[in-house]
Amino acid sequence: MFKSALFWKVMTLLGCMVVLLIPLNMLSSLVNERSSYRDDVEQSLRQSASGPQTITGPLIAIPITELTTVMEDNKEIKKERRFIRYYLPENLSIVGKQTVEPRHIGIYEGQIWRTAITLNATFNRQLLSNEVGPDTLIGTPYVVLAVGDSRGIGKVGELDINGESYPIEPGSNLPGVGQGLHAILPVKRLQDEKLTLRFNLDLMGTKQLAVVPVGRNSQFNLTSNWPHPGFMGDFLPQQRTVTESGFSASWQSTWFANNLNTSFYDGQLIDVDRLPAFSVTVANPVDQYQLTDRAVKYAILLIGLTFMSFFLLETLTGLRVHPMQYLLVGLSLVMFYLVLLAVSEHIGFNGAWLLASLVCAGINGFYLKAVLNSGKASAMFTLGLLMLDTVLWQLLQSEDSALLLGTGVLFAALSAIMLLTRNIDWYGMRRKVQVPENGEIQEDPERFRLWK
Repeated sequence: MFKSALFWKVMTLLGCMVVLLIPLNMLSSLVNERSSYRDDVEQSLRQSASGPQTITGPLIAIPITELTTVMEDNKEIKKERRFIRYYLPENLSIVGKQTVEPRHIGIYEGQIWRTAITLNATFNRQLLSNEVGPDTLIGTPYVVLAVGDSRGIGKVGELDINGESYPIEPGSNLPGVGQGLHAILPVKRLQDEKLTLRFNLDLMGTKQLAVVPVGRNSQFNLTSNWPHPGFMGDFLPQQRTVTESGFSASWQSTWFANNLNTSFYDGQLIDVDRLPAFSVTVANPVDQYQLTDRAVKYAILLIGLTFMSFFLLETLTGLRVHPMQYLLVGLSLVMFYLVLLAVSEHIGFNGAWLLASLVCAGINGFYLKAVLNSGKASAMFTLGLLMLDTVLWQLLQSEDSALLLGTGVLFAALSAIMLLTRNIDWYGMRRKVQVPENGEIQEDPERFRLWK
């Protein structure tokens, strides 16, 4: 076996493919590095503009001081307990109109969004007018709206309560929740037959916009000019429409579904990040880095099929192709992915794929014309490379059917190999080199022919 030309030929080809794994791994690392640069742009936008936003509220917070009498050393001692009592809205409606703006840093792109928000909330008067005992002191109530990043707060309208306007102050004024807005609420308002709140807010952020459904019945309606929303979160929208010009979505939930009323006990610190929320993400479509990374994973298939084509050519025609020539063709196929990565950053993935395919197929066609000493054979290989590039492009575009298409390509390649080699006498390729009695090896022109 070790003196068989076929054995050493196969081992040489496998060695060439192993060597080509080195630049492929380097290329994969380069793709990840360029992708991380793109992610750094998004991080820079968060640091310079505003981060993801989560809207919590509006809700009413009332400082309470309870006086209790305890016996210590046979003496009555009065102690104070201070806490904040929260009242959540009976009905909450939030309407937003979002505009997504691209921002460029060098050749990389990120997005920031601006949303004009209108909030409407009504409160249950019976809950607000709970009787207070003689040992209970009520502080000044205030309306609270918490946000994820106060740097994104833009224009803020006045708070309208039952037709009267009240100024809004910065800060949530809640323990543990520093970022947001609040407005002082006169105590007399708690006795109104009906308490209705309304105000407008312009909010800026990056990546995600979330609304915590604090109302017994909560609804959130959002329209945007961004055609690639991500709706994965605690609640999926009940209705959504996504087009090339943007999307619209509507969420709805109640306390029966989210139990949010149990998260606002007297004196409890609110952990806004742990509350369930309606959320939408300004998601990036599958970009050139993700597609190039997926394409590199198919590189070994492209190189393997190309090497198999050369091997069949040697087997069926007796033409000898040197391992260095195999290696150079393999390196040109690796260069295809480098050209794809470099050009896609400027003209997009599809245009870069077309250009890289034409350039690499052209240089291989020019090289193979000399190697194969045949313009016709060179043209056939060039056409074959372009067809493989087309099939791989289709694999990348059809993610749902990628396995089916890949299986079809491999099955077709195996079928072609079996058809073309069905009459080959593989045992005949194992004949040893004959050494004459005088010790001189006669050059056998048929020695490297891999067919009978």
